[in-house]
Parts: sequence; C-alpha cells; structure tokens
Amino acid sequence: MAKQALRVDCHQRYFVTGTDTGVGKTLVAAGLLFAASASGLRSVGIKPVASGCTPAAGMGAVSEDALALRKAASVSVEYADVNPVALKRPIAPHLAAAESGIHLCADDLARHCRRVVGECSAQLAIVEGAGGWFVPLNASETMADVCIGLGYQVVLVVGMRLGCLNHALLTMHAVKTAGLGVAGWVANCAEPDMTAFEDNLQTLRDLLPAPLLGVVPYLGPAPSAEMAVKYLQFDRLMQVQA
Repeated sequence: MAKQALRVDCHQRYFVTGTDTGVGKTLVAAGLLFAASASGLRSVGIKPVASGCTPAAGMGAVSEDALALRKAASVSVEYADVNPVALKRPIAPHLAAAESGIHLCADDLARHCRRVVGECSAQLAIVEGAGGWFVPLNASETMADVCIGLGYQVVLVVGMRLGCLNHALLTMHAVKTAGLGVAGWVANCAEPDMTAFEDNLQTLRDLLPAPLLGVVPYLGPAPSAEMAVKYLQFDRLMQVQA
C-alpha cells in the first residue's frame, strides 16, 4: 500500500478488546497499525500481557501477537516495550503469571503503556488486551482496569460465530458501564462458515451503539495485517476524537 499523508488534529488512543479469546483482536489491531503506517502516521502497538509465549533467539519468550503489532507499527521500539509481560504457559494470564511468580497490576501496566506511547510521540497508539474484557489479572483486577486506567476509547472485535450476539452485547454493556467511549466495532470471521451470517451481522448493526469499522472475511489459517487492512475503515476510525 502506498503511503499517503493523513492529517491528524489530535493524538488517537485506542484499546482493542474482543468478545472472547481467538476472535481476531491482533489481526484487527495490526491491520489498523498497518493502515496508519501506510498513511504516514507515527504509530505504535502494545500488548501489555501475553500468555503462550515461545522462546526466540536472543529475545527470550515472545508472543506472536506482540510481534505482529511490532511489525505493523511505524515506530520501532524494543520488544520489551511492546510486550512487558511475556508468559510462557498458554493459559489465563493471572494463572500463568502466578506460576511464574509475577503479580500483575493494572496500574503498572497502564503506566507502562503511557510511558511507551509518550516516549515515541505516537499519533496513533493501540493497546491490545488479552482474551476478553473481563479476563482476570489478579484476585481483584481485570484487563478492563487497564483500559479504565488509560482512559482510551475502545474498539471491540466481534468474533462472528455462534454466541457472538450475547458476547458482543455483554461486552459493549460492560464497556459503557465503565464510562468509556467506544470508537467502533469490527466483525471478524474467524471461522470459514457461520450459519445465518448476514442476519447475525444485521442484528449487531441494529443493537450495538457504535459505528461498524469493518467486516473482515475469513482469511485462512494464517491471516495477516496486510490481508485484513482493506476490509477496515481506518479513515472512519480516525474521525473519532480521542
């Protein structure tokens, strides 16, 4: 994609959450970062907590999700800045952290994100959560508390599959109840076929009180930001003032 200058009147800050794990949060977040980079914007992506990380030469344990965000962003930052907490076990973050003797704290994670975003002077910053909105960090905090601490607007990724209506409406309600703005939502087809797809999509259009920012079709077992970006309405997102 050829780079084109895009005028931005203020810094844009978004927190990408999903209706569940494995619904395409990273695909959408990386796609938005890729679009920002192609538009000539200074962009950075952060995955503050990731589980299921694997060893990489000279880097320790790394997350494929965090690597995708780092690759799609236009500002080059150290891996540890993109993903400060890299947990090896592919289980809920609070359980993986406890096994590693790590105490996750929402304030610490939010503080890290603010520092990285500030130091790189990003025009567009995207922080991607882990799992869904209420995934626990410890006995009293969830990923939602990170977003609340940041005060960023939310982009909701809806995994288009059976159960998505309930999950999407519950998540939207929780975000609104927390007093946070919702910049929009993306319908992502993480599975090749969904019964009554168009009917379900229309129901979400009717019931979710936020703009639809894109419908990403099933892109195969190894989708990329470059593949997803053409289905995302990046310009519409950038009209939302943070």
